Amino acid sequence: MEDNNCCVISCENPIDASYWEAQYQSKSIGWDLGFVSPPIKEYIDKLENKNCSILIPGCGNTYEAEYLLEQGFTNVTVIDIAPSLVAALKDRFKNNTNITIVLGDFFDHQGKYDLIIEQTFFCALPPALRQKYVYKMHDLLVEKGILAGLLFNRSFEKSPPFGGSKSEYEKLFSAAFKFEKMDTCLNSATPRLNSELFIGLKKNSEINVKLYNFGGITCSNCAKTITDKFLDIDGIVNASINSNFTEVLICSKNDIAIEILRDVISYDSKYTMESI
Repeated sequence: MEDNNCCVISCENPIDASYWEAQYQSKSIGWDLGFVSPPIKEYIDKLENKNCSILIPGCGNTYEAEYLLEQGFTNVTVIDIAPSLVAALKDRFKNNTNITIVLGDFFDHQGKYDLIIEQTFFCALPPALRQKYVYKMHDLLVEKGILAGLLFNRSFEKSPPFGGSKSEYEKLFSAAFKFEKMDTCLNSATPRLNSELFIGLKKNSEINVKLYNFGGITCSNCAKTITDKFLDIDGIVNASINSNFTEVLICSKNDIAIEILRDVISYDSKYTMESI
C-alpha cells in the first residue's frame, strides 16, 4: 500500500494549497492511479442522465472527469487548490465546453449539484475538517442529490492519506445523508485492494445541517459530554465535534435556536458557540 503515500515534505507543515502545489511541482503523486478508479468507472457506467450536474472536488489529474466526458456527460465541474495542476487541466480541456475547471478551496465553493464524486479528496483532508466536509457536501447537493465514491477503510502510518473505518463514517454521515450503499469494494485498483469502501449517500433534505465554531473543550471526555447533551435536545438527531474540538456539526429535524444550544453548555463558562 506504499503507493498510496503522497508526502514529499514534512507533514508537520500545514496541508494547504502550498503543500499540494509542492506535490505536483515535484511530481510526487503516489496516490495517482493514472486511470479512472475501477469502482467509480463501474458506477459511471450505470448513470443514465448525461446532463446531470456533477462535481469532483480535489480532482487531481481527474481521470474520472475525462471518462465522464468520453461517455457524453455535459455538465462536469472539477475543483482543486493547486495552481499548476489547474493550469494544466485548463490547457488539457481547453476545447471542451462540457467541463468547468475551478482553482480554489472546496469549502469556499458555491453551487448546486446532482452528484458529487468522492475520489481521494476526503482522505487528503486533515481529520479535523471532516465535520465541515459533511456540512459542505450537504449544502452543495440538490434535494436528493448523491455523494458517491470511495473512502479508505484502513489506517496509515504516515499521512496524508488519512484513513478511517466504516463505523466512523456511519456516525459522521448519519442523519445528514441516507445510506444507499457503504460496502467493501471488490474491484479496487491493485494498490488499494481490500482497503476501500464504496459509498452512495443521498442528501437528506428533511434534516437541518449546521456547523458551529466551538471554544473551550480540552479533552474527548468533555466533547462526549457535550454531544450527549445536544442529543438530549428534542429534534436533534446527530451531533459530532471535530478532532481538535473547534467545530460542532448539528443535524436536526427542525431549526434549533443557538440560544437553546448555548443554554445547554452554560454549565461551564469557558464554553463558547458561534454560528458559521
